[in-house]
Amino acid sequence: MLWYILIGVLCLLAGLALGFFIARRYMMTYLKKNPPINEQMLQMMMAQMGMKPSQKKINQMMNAMGKQQEKEAKTKKKK
Repeated sequence: MLWYILIGVLCLLAGLALGFFIARRYMMTYLKKNPPINEQMLQMMMAQMGMKPSQKKINQMMNAMGKQQEKEAKTKKKK
């Protein structure tokens, strides 16, 4: 009887750990494919701050954010 409880608890813990890592990987790939800030949102934010954004400035900011995300991803992989 004790073995059944022990096996059940171990399976539950293994399932929780596996589910966590699968969900984490799914969210990382989802956010990489669909970044939370796009060009229209960036343009609206700049307009609210009183700036008149040019397409060149928007592209520069998007590239900078992309490079920052790649840099963070590389440092997380190294650890």
